[in-house]
Amino acid sequence: MTQKFTTIAKYQYTSEALIVKGRLEADGIQVFLSDSLTIDTDPLVSNAIGGVKLKVFSEDVKKANEILKSIAKYSTDNEGNSIECPNCNSSKVQLISTVTSFKSFFAFLIGFISGTLPFNARYKYNCDHCNTNFDFK
Repeated sequence: MTQKFTTIAKYQYTSEALIVKGRLEADGIQVFLSDSLTIDTDPLVSNAIGGVKLKVFSEDVKKANEILKSIAKYSTDNEGNSIECPNCNSSKVQLISTVTSFKSFFAFLIGFISGTLPFNARYKYNCDHCNTNFDFK
């Protein structure tokens, strides 16, 4: 009998996929990563090829998805405490990258044209509950 694989998640970088792979393997699910070597060789092609694909056997999809739902994807501070939204006090906060000022847009444009990584990126936090963007120090 041939076993079939199902992609259950996609990640931009291999390091992100390896963290989830370790968690799934700890729970007895065999995991395979697709396109990880290509992205490790040239990370800039990640979006073009759809990122690193995390695959499991088809019969393990339900159990793997339950485990994925249990993994927190929200931001924490250096002590491991959840970052809370200053507007609604929700802990469903994610780190986002923005290009809002002329300086950051110009740096992005120069980086894009010259083929280098952006050197002036701005990061903010975004609350999934009330959609507020804020800085955290």
